[in-house]
Amino acid sequence: MTRLRRILGIDPGLNRTGYGVIEVGSGTLCCIDCGVIRVPPAELPERLQTILRELAQVIRRNAPQEASVEKVFVNINPQSTLLLGQARGAAICAAVDAGLTVHEYTALQVKQATAGYGRADKIQMQKMVQRLLGLEHAPPSDAADALACAICHAHASGRSRSVLAQLNAAASQIGSTRTRRAGIRSPKRSRSAWRAYSPGQ
Repeated sequence: MTRLRRILGIDPGLNRTGYGVIEVGSGTLCCIDCGVIRVPPAELPERLQTILRELAQVIRRNAPQEASVEKVFVNINPQSTLLLGQARGAAICAAVDAGLTVHEYTALQVKQATAGYGRADKIQMQKMVQRLLGLEHAPPSDAADALACAICHAHASGRSRSVLAQLNAAASQIGSTRTRRAGIRSPKRSRSAWRAYSPGQ
C-alpha cells in the first residue's frame, strides 16, 4: 500500500498569508485544503501572532507531515523585504512548533516545478495549480502560490516518476488544446505549461 504524504505549502505575507495542503500518493496530487489568512491591521507583533495562531489551526485541522515555504529574495525596498522575512519567520515557527520538517525553495524553483517556466505570472500559476490538482475553480492567488510551494516539494523530494508524469501530462494537455484551437500541427515535444498559457502563443 502506498504511503500517503501530506505537505503544507505556505505563502507568507503580513496582510495575506496563503496556505495549501496537498496529499501525495499512488501517482496523484490531491488538494486537501487551501485558503488565505487575512491579517487585520495592527501593530507588527499582533499581526505576526495572527499568522502563527491561524497557521497552527490549519496544521491541527489537516495534520500535514512536512511544510514548504518560499525563500525570501531581496527586492528594491529593504524595509519590505524585512517585513516579509518576519512574516515568513512566524509561518516557519508555526510549522516547527507542530513538529513539521520545513523545506525552502526559491520562487524560480516553485514556478519551474509548477508551470515549467521561472517567470510565470500569477494567472498562469493559478491555472496550472487548478489543472494539476483537478480543482473546479482556480484558487485565490495567495492560496495558489502556497499550493505551488507544496507541489514543488512533492516533486523535488520524492523524485517520483508518477508525480513528474502528472506534471508533464498537464503541460502536454494544455499545449495540445491550444494547438488544436490554433489549427496547427502539434510539435514533437510537449510545450511547457507556461508556453501553453502565454498570450500570443
